[in-house]
Amino acid sequence: MKIEKTPIEGLLIIHPQVFSDHRGYFLETFNQKVFNEIASGFVFVQDNESSSSMHTLRGLHFQAPPFDQGKLVRVVKGKALDVAVDIRKSSPTYGKYVSVLLDDQQKTQLWIPPGFAHGFLALEKDTIFSYKCTNFYHKASEGCIRWNDPDLNIHWGVNDPIVSDKDTQGQLFRDFISPF
Repeated sequence: MKIEKTPIEGLLIIHPQVFSDHRGYFLETFNQKVFNEIASGFVFVQDNESSSSMHTLRGLHFQAPPFDQGKLVRVVKGKALDVAVDIRKSSPTYGKYVSVLLDDQQKTQLWIPPGFAHGFLALEKDTIFSYKCTNFYHKASEGCIRWNDPDLNIHWGVNDPIVSDKDTQGQLFRDFISPF
């Protein structure tokens, strides 16, 4: 397993070791002991999976404390542009984002600690996105920052994605008061 740091502290790209041969492949998608060496103190309590048609955009979502979530995300099938925005007020990279291409070929994962808004854009039809969460879903703690916020200026690469009503009504970043 290779760990790659990003320009934002705590946000890590994980390149698992994949064993391939004529039968297919094998990889370890998660190991708590290894993960503790990367980001200690986190235990996953919920796994989520979604299927999205091409150019579906989901996000930018977060849960406020005390129900904040860290997420270990990956694409099981297809390809997605994954985006994490730093919403930790005391962070020197507050309001900055990292985008990572995740796909079923490279099998790269992204560790997103609590204190980030998260979203992704499916780049292939029937993209299956999977994520492990460090806290349970809590509807009253859910928040959303607008995916196309002009101040964040995220380069999604698609002009007119498929977006839910909830995501089109997310907060503008300039009006956002971070709970982190």
